Amino acid sequence: MSWSPNTFLGSLPEATTKEIVGLSVQRQFAPGRVVLREGARDTHVELLLSGFVKVTTSVEGFETLLGIRAPGELVGEVGALTGAPRNATVTACGRVTAGVLNQAEFDAFLRRHPEAAARVTASVAGQLRWANRRRTDFAVYPAHVRLARVLVEVADLCGRPAPGGGVEIGVPLSQPELATMIAIAQATVQKAIQELRRRGLLSTGYRRLTILDPAGLRALAEIDPETP
Repeated sequence: MSWSPNTFLGSLPEATTKEIVGLSVQRQFAPGRVVLREGARDTHVELLLSGFVKVTTSVEGFETLLGIRAPGELVGEVGALTGAPRNATVTACGRVTAGVLNQAEFDAFLRRHPEAAARVTASVAGQLRWANRRRTDFAVYPAHVRLARVLVEVADLCGRPAPGGGVEIGVPLSQPELATMIAIAQATVQKAIQELRRRGLLSTGYRRLTILDPAGLRALAEIDPETP
């Protein structure tokens, strides 16, 4: 298997990656299956070997989408490092293969490989930066631009080529999920989607999104293509 160099597994030396994957016990998750559940007190980590997952949390009874994790990423690391209850639910988007590593094995692995420990720290920091960008977007941009900014980032993570030079978002996302990602009402996200469709930037279907003009959407989002 190979993973993007921007992911946890893809960023490690090949021998180190083989070691941690070899330590894990692989298991399969069907689409919609919960991988980790918010509030649970288990402390293992999951290596995403293939497939994408959604990370959500419940706020006052409403599910909020926090992000998407790609193959090669690590989930559950905060619970493993702190022993605190899970702070989010992780759900399979399509079929997922994951490698389970218990807390003791994970701790020992990180002690043996400081570069992996540094990568875990960087991953957690990246999640915080993503959350901070969403808060900044809320204060600065109108709804359709905030949606464009999120879609550009999601497409970079899990987009796949579509006919005519477009990019199809590789995970199913509903309008309520998009609304929670950019902190707007569902009626407002509908208007934002309509605006992107009117501009010829986006095509939609049931839980399916296709970016028709990736360069145009990126320009609207004001995101430099060289920005990591």
